[in-house]
Amino acid sequence: MLGYPLRDKKIELVRDYAADMPPVCGQVSSLNQVWTNLLDNALDALPPGGQLTVRTRVENEFVRVFILDNGPGIPAEVLPRILEPFFTTKPAGEGSGLGLDIALRIIEQHGGRLEVQSEPGRTEFGVWLPVANT
Repeated sequence: MLGYPLRDKKIELVRDYAADMPPVCGQVSSLNQVWTNLLDNALDALPPGGQLTVRTRVENEFVRVFILDNGPGIPAEVLPRILEPFFTTKPAGEGSGLGLDIALRIIEQHGGRLEVQSEPGRTEFGVWLPVANT
């Protein structure tokens, strides 16, 4: 999935995974859609030679997954709207404006939350998913 855009734009992929991650309860295909949307957006934003980081951590009763990039950032005036359905900054025909809305709804259906922070040179999407009851 990521191989070609990573190679074409010479994007560095950093994997920073916590050890001993507990399982989460979730629908694999739905969560795959979340990761695809977040990673695709990061790749679209990154200039050639950029860096994409996938990080995992455990906090309290949540698994946290972070998608970080060192692209130009999301403008402050746009940031409050990016999770709205049909909102897009992409040119007509290149984006539906539904990717982040769908990701948000999927995460919420899994009992989690989606957060975003951005400034020039650093955008971070953080997904919180509850640890599965074992």
